[in-house]
Amino acid sequence: MEIREAAARDWPAIHPFWSRIVEAGETYAYPLGLGSDEARALWMERPPGRTVVAVDGGDVLGSAKMGPNRPGRGAHIATASFMVDPQRHGRGVGRALGEHVLGWARAERYHGIQFNAVVETNTAAVHLWKSLGFEIMTTIPEAFDSTSHGLVGLHVMYQKL
Repeated sequence: MEIREAAARDWPAIHPFWSRIVEAGETYAYPLGLGSDEARALWMERPPGRTVVAVDGGDVLGSAKMGPNRPGRGAHIATASFMVDPQRHGRGVGRALGEHVLGWARAERYHGIQFNAVVETNTAAVHLWKSLGFEIMTTIPEAFDSTSHGLVGLHVMYQKL
């Protein structure tokens, strides 16, 4: 598996799993029913952020976007979002993307990395981020409307770098 900068040519491979994940309503609060151009604008970061893809051969397995959590006086803390093609789960794609983002944030000299909204019922993600050194700083109760669980909490997770 290789992780590399995402290019415009990668979007047609990212968009189908991006849409499936968003439409499932379990992990992301993006609006439903977005077209490809609207979704691309939300996912494909511009500098100082960046978007990467995890690829195996010519297949895009997953993607991550990263950048400063806030502009200006909050720009010393990074943030990131991750999506793995549901048909590619169990291959270590999420872990590889997480490790890549942590390495990038350290190399860019961020002070820490904050995930603003990890759905508490997304137990695989919570477990992965904890295994990579993140802590749950707080949980906002009933902040996410899960398709299958109803109103559930959103964790704010953090790691000092």
